[in-house]
This record gives sequence, C-alpha cells and structure tokens, in this order.
Amino acid sequence: MGTCPIRCRSNLTSLENPPEPVSPASQESMIVSLCNYPSFGHTELTMCIGERLVIISDDGDFMMVRSTTTNLESYIPTNYTAKVTYNWLFAGISRYKAVELLMQPNNISGAFMIRESETNRDGYTLSVLRRTNPSYLDSVKHYRISHLQNGWVYISPGLTFPSLRHLVEHYTESANGLCCRLTEPCFIQGSDNSRQTARPIPTTTRRPTINWKDISRSVIFRRKRTESDHSLVSEGLREAISSYLQMTEDNDHSWDT
Repeated sequence: MGTCPIRCRSNLTSLENPPEPVSPASQESMIVSLCNYPSFGHTELTMCIGERLVIISDDGDFMMVRSTTTNLESYIPTNYTAKVTYNWLFAGISRYKAVELLMQPNNISGAFMIRESETNRDGYTLSVLRRTNPSYLDSVKHYRISHLQNGWVYISPGLTFPSLRHLVEHYTESANGLCCRLTEPCFIQGSDNSRQTARPIPTTTRRPTINWKDISRSVIFRRKRTESDHSLVSEGLREAISSYLQMTEDNDHSWDT
C-alpha cells in the first residue's frame, strides 16, 4: 500500500495557543506561615509553620494575621509568610524553606510545590519530596523550569508545556524522569484543599489493535454508523482511507476481501 496523501491540518501554530478558561476559584491565593512564631521558647505559639493565615491588615513590611490553627492574632514581618496560588505555586519562599515545608510529617512521597527561582529572574523551580524506606534519608529534589520564547515551559527540553498547570498535570500522571510522580501539593494546615491531589488520575482505555485483514471494503465505505456499529475503524480514519482508495482505485484492489 502506498503512502496516504491525506494530511492533518490545524489553524494553530506552536506560537498560537487558545486562551485557557480559568475559574475565579482556581485563581484564589492564600498566605502561608514559613515559621513557628514566636520562635523563642517558653512562649505560647501564635502560629505554626505550614499553616494558612488570615490577613487582618497589611502595612507592607508587616501584617496583622490570624492563625487558622490557634485562632490567635499576631503582628509579624511579611517575609515570615509566602503567597500560594493554585495550592502549589509559592511566591516569596527560599529553597531552604521549601525543603522545610515539604519535610513536614503530613506530606507524602511526591508532595511538591513550584516556587519562584532565587537565581533566575522570572524563572521557576519544581521541588518534590521523595519519601523512602526507613533505612534511607528522605530528600527533596529540585528541578529548574525553563521558558521558551513563545512562553511554553519545560524541565526536559524534549517535553514542553503551554503552562505550569499543564506541566503539573503531566507529571501527576507520570514521573517521566523525575525522582517520583507528583502526588499532591505541599500540605497546608487549614486549607480546604490540603488533601486534594493536584489532578485526578484519569482512567484510560485502549482500543484493540486493528487487524487490517478483517477490515472489508464495505466497512470502510460505510457512511453512517448506528449505535450497534462497533467498528474498530474511526470515522476520521475511514474517511482518510476512503479518499486514498478512491484515488488509487484503478491501480490497487488489495483492500477487497
């Protein structure tokens, strides 16, 4: 059989991507504590590391917050907190604090966050916790996220994504070179989504491999499908093969059975 001249076409190029609808809820951000406060001993804690805080007032360098764990209020430096969006995108957090948050006991293997890079302006880093058996130390791995000129992002140059969200969705389904598959965002005490996974793992079904010897010409040229028609040949593939056979009908009848 010769090469089929039918080609799939798209009006979009790699530089032109349709805008993604984003619900208001997915854009909500929260403030998370980066330390226990106060940090000195013999004093009752008013907030704990890794918990969600409610902002009462913000003066720039300082803010008044209320702990969702102790329900106590504190006047603290702004750099004691980090802003979190989508439950996994952290702003204003260092590599050291990222490790400290991910190593908290509530996190399971594959817990992760994406944070602003400390060394690359406008860049990001993916930090992933890898829990191991008791004979080995747990560790946090860090992966630089780079940008293409068209705005797409990637960790491995051979695998690019139109957004950080798409990157997270992909590595939630498969480790694909990471130390482990992403399982859920870094645990945030007091967050409604603390135990939700980054994205539900979809159930995939694979259609049986087509045995072309069992495909008759009548099946290919069938124009309408009924509910009882369980042909392995999809409508698009049927149209492509039909077009090809019509162009080569005088020369090749090998599809007749």
